[in-house]
Amino acid sequence: MADRLSWVPDDVDTALPSAARLYDYLLGGGHNFAADRELAERFLLAQPNGRTIARLNRAFLRRAVLHLVDAGVRQFLDLGSGIPTVGNVHEIAQRAAPGARVVYVDFEDVAVAHSRMILGDDDRSTVVQQDLTEPDAVLAEVRATGLLDFTEPVGVLAVGVFHFVPPGSDPAGVVAAYRDAVVPGSYLALSQFTSDLQPEEMAGIEAVMRDSANPMYSRTRAEITALFDGFELVEPGVVPLPLWRPEEGAAEEDADRSGILAGVGRRT
Repeated sequence: MADRLSWVPDDVDTALPSAARLYDYLLGGGHNFAADRELAERFLLAQPNGRTIARLNRAFLRRAVLHLVDAGVRQFLDLGSGIPTVGNVHEIAQRAAPGARVVYVDFEDVAVAHSRMILGDDDRSTVVQQDLTEPDAVLAEVRATGLLDFTEPVGVLAVGVFHFVPPGSDPAGVVAAYRDAVVPGSYLALSQFTSDLQPEEMAGIEAVMRDSANPMYSRTRAEITALFDGFELVEPGVVPLPLWRPEEGAAEEDADRSGILAGVGRRT
């Protein structure tokens, strides 16, 4: 019980699995419960490549952050940041550019509680507990932190999260609200599950995730590309995870089995 209380809010329903804790489990993390692990095993039955996809998505996050740092970005807004694990945005950005600032956004209680623990001594990073589909509330609380200067470019990160935004929540409108809040020269890095790659496996994943707190909605390449409206896509555009600017010497991955499309765009 003491271990639980050290990182789990008292009101968390540990019997209801969440996407953030499932992702933590797929990445080999330890901040998940039996219900999350049971759901993850069903996820892996539907998509046996699930652990590889999680790793590829995390690797894309790293490459995207480093690309933005190279482009001069020194502040980041990480939407749907999830449970912190090795290679968090503030670690990547601050290692490459000391002084970089990061605001994480998530609504999942365990993700927020653990983020607060690891960020306690970092005065350049913080987390706010909000639903990313409520951009006005998110932006108000982010501004209140005083960490991000919205007169300067911001790197908006939405990595592996928009497949949890249902069509009825107007995903394009949500992205547009964040786009309109940042100045030209800002960037959006986004990845999400697609029905264009392994459609049968994707249908199985969607069926499994209906039993969680976070149902999943895949999108086509055209629908994902449309989320970048108002951004100029950087090369190579919207592509399977391992094809987005792979690092030199990286192991060749089967792009058609990566499950997720990713891209980075510059605010025009």
